[in-house]
Parts: sequence; structure tokens; C-alpha cells
Amino acid sequence: MSDFTVGDTDFLLDGRPVRLLSGALHYFRVHEEQWGHRLAMLRAMGLNCVETYVPWNLHEPGPGRFRDVGALGRFLDAAREAGLWAIVRPGPYICAEWENGGLPHWVPGHARTRDERFLRPVERWFGRLLEEVVPRQIDRGGPVIMVQVENEYGSYGSDAEYLRRLAELLRDQGVTVPLFTSDGPEDHMLSGGSVPGVLATVNFGSHARVAFETLRGHRPEGPLMCMEFWCGWFDHWGGQHTVRDAQDVAESLREILECGASVNIYMAHGGTNFAGWAGANRGGGDMHDGPLEPDVTSYDYDAPIDEYGRPTEKFWRLREVLAEYADGPLPEPPPTPEPLGAPADVDLAGWAPLSAVLETFGGPETVSPLPPSFEELDVDRGLVRYEVTVPGPRQPYPLIARGLRDVAVVYVDGERAGVLTEGDEQLKEPVAGHARVELWVESLGRVNYGPRSGEPKGITGGILHERQFLHGVRARALRLDAFDAGVDGVPFEPPAGEGAPGLYRGTVMVRGAGDACLELPGWTRGFVWINGFNLGRYWSAGPQHTLYVPGPVLREGGNEVWVLEFEGPSPEAGLRLMSDPRNPLRPS
Repeated sequence: MSDFTVGDTDFLLDGRPVRLLSGALHYFRVHEEQWGHRLAMLRAMGLNCVETYVPWNLHEPGPGRFRDVGALGRFLDAAREAGLWAIVRPGPYICAEWENGGLPHWVPGHARTRDERFLRPVERWFGRLLEEVVPRQIDRGGPVIMVQVENEYGSYGSDAEYLRRLAELLRDQGVTVPLFTSDGPEDHMLSGGSVPGVLATVNFGSHARVAFETLRGHRPEGPLMCMEFWCGWFDHWGGQHTVRDAQDVAESLREILECGASVNIYMAHGGTNFAGWAGANRGGGDMHDGPLEPDVTSYDYDAPIDEYGRPTEKFWRLREVLAEYADGPLPEPPPTPEPLGAPADVDLAGWAPLSAVLETFGGPETVSPLPPSFEELDVDRGLVRYEVTVPGPRQPYPLIARGLRDVAVVYVDGERAGVLTEGDEQLKEPVAGHARVELWVESLGRVNYGPRSGEPKGITGGILHERQFLHGVRARALRLDAFDAGVDGVPFEPPAGEGAPGLYRGTVMVRGAGDACLELPGWTRGFVWINGFNLGRYWSAGPQHTLYVPGPVLREGGNEVWVLEFEGPSPEAGLRLMSDPRNPLRPS
């Protein structure tokens, strides 16, 4: 067994100085059958370590109700088999462009503080999670060499007692490897996010010497490490795809290594935000308090290894730099996964209106004076139908969904009346009474960074007719995970061909199952499942126009496809699996 420690200037393995050359790869963004390939790609790039976050909300959807926490353990075993060390970043907050920064929607109290109402469920969560980490530490023959305390806390708060309690909790639960924090290389971030006696690291994309100089102002001793070297960036729906020049990235990496520092490349391979787990940001400058900017399904990140697991120009440039720090020749990259044998069109033979889907899978209807939030209805990902009556007779007045988060399709007496969004919360046409109004509200992803993380979803300020609140709101929720058991209970009928919203069901015949992309011309916004696997959100807003389909999801012959469309496709809409996978964000 080995001993990994933090020295005055270096990381030490059994007393010998070592440099960590790590790459971020999130097990929850990669199909499990493809972990081995992606880890081998990290080795081929010249890395000796893999880093992963752990999303609490994925693994504890309800208080005390755990779901496949063992996935982390299996991933760590795969990393060891691949010959890589592992860095684990369990949060409880992770950011990661992930729904709510990894915090469950149900978490009580003041999140990310010493509030006992928050710390009690954290302790329960860590008690289960660390069962996967502690036995796999390097001093027990496993790959885990470091564990992080919280994440970029200096960008959020200053509760030093909270950080101390987390570090103490990790130690009490059996973590013996070095603990660390990571923050931006700014004084207020390092002073707010670091813990006495715990290694401090910094996150940046360039200007390594300046960043490390700032770190040394706070920590004169200890190894230098860039825990997140941002080699690319993420994208928002309705925005532009972000790219970073490969040679510029290589030169910035060389600067880090010339400083004698260790590094974690974020991301080495980004993967995919399957099943609607993508988070969101708030625009508006440094305060992160402006308009909602939901993240796309692809987490390609312009990373060296693209969403399909293929090496990019950036991969080869970074490999050239990293090869100079290797003990010997680097292994060659493993073969790229086989693509789909031939293109195939999806035949959609069944359709059910959203109301029928809600009747089948929805939660119980509630009646309350004001609209309940998604959180009050126990919805992490999905939509809620709010229904209210405009009394009458009365003249037409403006109808407003105040505090809407995030988008609502509105029907008046069964007829579609418009689509509302945050910042555009008033129907264009006034509504007269007596009328029945339905608002189908969808969450586009909870904020994962900044002061507005944890904000509620739904209609948070009431439904108004002119200045009058409309009370007696009926609400019913539809969670995305309701589809995990299949759709056999839904009363399907042949599609009407009118481009109606609802749940579509069909099949696609596959010859030569392999990696593919799904093209969705004419569809507006919703989710797609293939063989029960949720590929994630699609949206005509772009910049992403196809969905990645991992090869292991497909099977030879018939494959079942479900499309949950919220606004309605065009009459000419279609679905097509492409045999030559094309990255949705990088031109071929």
C-alpha cells in the first residue's frame, strides 16, 4: 500500500515527489459501458490521474432515498484498472454546470452554511457516499489520492465554520488522504474558501504565474496546483458555441507545468447532460444576477476528447506538452468507438396529449390560494400544469404569470394563447371572464453558480388578472423520472399530423448498433428517450441541433423511441439516426 501526502513544496508518494497530471471526466456524464474507453483516452493524452465530481441530487432524489451511489465506486474501480489515480470532489455543492449545482431540490435550511437543518442531511449523504470512497483510498490499495472540501466556496460565502465542519465530517467518516479546497485566484475567494490545515488550490484558464503568485500570498508553502485548468467552456441555449484555440491551450498548460505545478484539465472529456440534468447560469455581469441562461444538453466543453470520445486537435497539442513530463512513451489512443452501421428514420406511430400523459404519470392534484412551487410539489426535473379560473362576466384584462421560472405554454378555454418566459410574463392578448386558464410550466434547469442558486421554480409570484390575484390554483406535476418504468400505461392513438404537443411513441430499425447522433428537424422543445434511456433536452433555439446517442443504448433490430414535445412540432418534423456521428457543437 502507498502513502500519498502533501509536503512543503510537492506532493509525495511514499516520500518521493510526484506531479499530478489529471483530467476531469464525470462518470455521470458518460455511459458506464464507455468509461473504460474514455479513461484509456486520458492515459493516451499523457495523464496519470482522473478527477470527478459527485452530484448529490442524482443519487438522493428524496430524503434518505438513495439511487445507485455505487456508480461512483464502480468508476473508481475502472480508474484503478486503467492505471490512473483519482481525485474525488463530493461537494456537497459541485457547480459543474449541473442542476442546482448538485444540491437536491428538497434540501432544507440555508444551503452551504453551518445551518444544522442543512448539515444533518449532508452528514447522512456523506455517510452513504463515503462508503464508496474510503475503502478505495490509496493507503488501502485503491486509486483515490485526494478529496475536496466543498467547491469554490470563496465565490459564494464566508462561513468558515461551515467549511471546518465539512472537513471534520470527512475525516470522521474515514477519509485519510489529503483534503483540499479550490477557488479562483483572487484574495476574497481564497480567504473565503480556504480552510486552515487543508491544501488550497486555484482554478483558472490562463496567466498561471499571476494566479500562483496570488495563491502564494495566502499559502507560502505547499504544492502548487491548478485544480481546474479551463481548456474550453460550456454553452447556453440560444447562445453561441464557445471555442478556444488548441495552441493557446497548449501554451497555457506549458506555463502551468513550467511553474512546477500539478494540474487538472477541466474538462479532459466533457460528456453529456443526459436526462435533463443540465444546470443554468444567470447572466448580467460579475454579479450573476441577470437573465436565466440554461445550459445545453451537450457538455462537450470544447474539450480535448469530444463528446463522442474522439481525439481533437487540442488532444494532440496537449499530448505533445504532456509527453515531455512522462516517464516513458505514451500509450496510443484506443480505437474510436464504432459508429452506427447505417442511417435510420424513426417511425412515430403513436401520440398522446400532454393531459393524458399527466393523468397517467402525474402526481396528485393540489388546490391552494397561490401557485405552489416545483419544490413544494417535489419536482426536480419536469413540468407543472397550473389551472385557474378567471371569474366572470368581466371585460378582457391582461393575464400575468408573475415570477415565472422558466417557460409556460398557456391555454385559454382549451385553445393555445401563447408562450410566456421569465421577463415576458404577460399574455399578448387580454383574457375575458369567465375563462379556464392552463399554464404548462417547464423548468429549464436550476441555477448552479452565484447568489441565485437554489431559487425556486414555477410561478413564484402568483397569477394576476389585471391587478387582481386569481386564487384557488389547481396544480399537478409531471416528473421526468416518471418515465423510468416505461410508457405502456399511456393511451396512445395515431398522430393527428397537426404538430400537437404531447408524447410521441415509435420505433427505429438499427443495423450495426454504434455511436450515433439523432437529428430532430422541425421539433421545438422537449426530451427524447431511446430504449428507456433519456438522451436529454432538445430545443430549436440552438446552438445544439442534434443529440448524442451512445452506442450501448442501441440494439440490433427494433428500438423504441419516445418524444415528449412541450410546444408542438412542425407538420414536417422528423427524427433520424445518423450513421456518421457529427458532434452537435463542432462542425465535421
